[in-house]
Order: sequence, then C-alpha cells, then structure tokens
Amino acid sequence: MRVLMFGRGVIATIYGHLLQAAGHDVQFYVRPGRAAEYGDEVRLDIIDARRRFGGQRVRATIPLRLRESVDPADGFDLVVLSVAHHRLSEAATFLAPRIGNATVLVFGNVWDEPSAAVAPLPADRVVFGFPQAGGGFTKDGVLHGGLLRSVIIGRAETSPNPREAAVADLFRSAGLSVREEADMRGWLFIHFLADTGMFAQGVHSGALAGMIGNRRALRAALETGRELIPVLTSRGVDLSRHRSALIPFRMPAPVAAAMGLATTLFPIARGSLAAHTDPHSTEAVAILHDMLSEARRLDIPAPRLEATVRELPSPLDGR
Repeated sequence: MRVLMFGRGVIATIYGHLLQAAGHDVQFYVRPGRAAEYGDEVRLDIIDARRRFGGQRVRATIPLRLRESVDPADGFDLVVLSVAHHRLSEAATFLAPRIGNATVLVFGNVWDEPSAAVAPLPADRVVFGFPQAGGGFTKDGVLHGGLLRSVIIGRAETSPNPREAAVADLFRSAGLSVREEADMRGWLFIHFLADTGMFAQGVHSGALAGMIGNRRALRAALETGRELIPVLTSRGVDLSRHRSALIPFRMPAPVAAAMGLATTLFPIARGSLAAHTDPHSTEAVAILHDMLSEARRLDIPAPRLEATVRELPSPLDGR
C-alpha cells in the first residue's frame, strides 16, 4: 500500500517505520523547509511489545522519505493523520483538496464531534483509530518510546466497511493485532477524559514522568477523570458499551496500585510516562482547557480540574 504519514512526529515515525519494514511504500509529509532540517533518517530507542511480554528494546537508525508537498496525482492509498486534537481542523482543510481518493486514518485524540473535527474531508473516506504507542524526542534527536502489540480501529456498527477493513489489514501486515471498536466516538471521548486526568495530575507532579511508580498521583489522576464522567453522559455516550474502559475511574485505588507497580517494573509501562517531561506542553494545556470549557458549558462541576487549570498558562492564541 502507498501510505503518507502526515508529519514526522512520534506516532507517524513509529508506525511509519513499522509499515515501511513490512514492505509498504511510506512517505512523510513535512512543512516546507523542514525536510532539510530533519534529514533523511531518525534514531529510535523504543520498547517493542509486539512479540514479547514486557517488550524488547529496539535501537536502530531508520531511513525516512520526506516530502514537502501533496497532490491528488501522488496516488496515495492511505493518509495517516496523527496531530494534536486542536490541529485536526487545520490539517483536514489542508488535505481535503490534495488526497484524491485516499482513505484518511484519523489516528489520535478527538474531542469535537468526529465528523465536524475533520471537515471538510469526505466522511465516507475517513476512518477513526487510535495508536497504542507513545514517546518523545530528546534533545539529541533520538525518539524514545514504547509500542504495544495492538491498535484500535473504529468500524461500522455490524462489520467493517471496505476502507476500515483495508486499514486493519495494513496494520496486521506489520505484525500488529487490531481491536475493532464499534462505538469509536464514545471510546475517543473516554480516552480524552483519561488524558485529562493524567495531564492534570502531571501539572501537580511536575510532568507525567514524575508519576512513575507514584500510586497516590496515579489515583488522583483517575479521580479527576471520575468527576468528569457526567460530561460524557451529557454528550450522549452510552457508558454501558464501555464498562471495561471505565473500570479505572470506578475503582481508582486498586487500579492506581497496579499502574504504580507496572510503571516501576515494566520498561514499556514506564516509558509511556518517562518521555513526557513538560507538564505545560501545548497539547496537554489544550486538552485541559478544552475539557474544562465543555464541563462549564454543560454546567457540570469539575473542582479538581478547575483548580488545576488555574495553574496553567492560557491557551495559545489562534490554536
């Protein structure tokens, strides 16, 4: 398959590398001028859990094919769009006239109504999914992070449509398993809530990296998420379809204890937090402000989040 990764961020680089290694034609779109800045390779130091419980450390230098333009005639089959949730509209507007008949996989957080978040992309060409990887680039340009064995791909209510099925098969070809999610909208909103709790506590702990092994901090993150569950209900999420995803918020103490142990003992669990060292990163601040804005709009009390946001800078102008 001919695949365009939109950007050269953490998710694009990790999954682009996997797809490239599986024999697919993978290229990366970067803004004009960035190709020379980035160069044609990147160093990885990640924990890959596709084949071994607990993961296997992989250190490699991988080639990247960067491009600074996109045109319908390029003939891409798939565009993987993994950007911060508040940049989705901007990216979708840029891509809409340039992608021809390509499927667009929206691969990350979504907080607006999904179809509105990526307008003006044609709804019948969009697939929503979520990665199970993460990390960050250090000052020396090395990408540190972790990769779980599965990805989540949304599907139509009864069975995947042809575009959803093609995306799932693509990831399977790279040695990943696929978890299909029929209510992807609800799942995305729950994940956004989970990120809100983690990033809120990250502010108090100095960063997500400061929460490694800290059961009290992890419990506080889950309790912040729990107070926001009414936001999901008011948005029409059927919580009965996501009982397992909500267990951490219903049982914060034992789940936090398990998370604390996991982040202490297992490199892949520890790595998912260790790379996040800036509690005021643009995306973290945007998530916290946007969740609080929605809670206020719906007149839902969120005292924990209110207290946290008072410590934050204002959202960036024009974001």
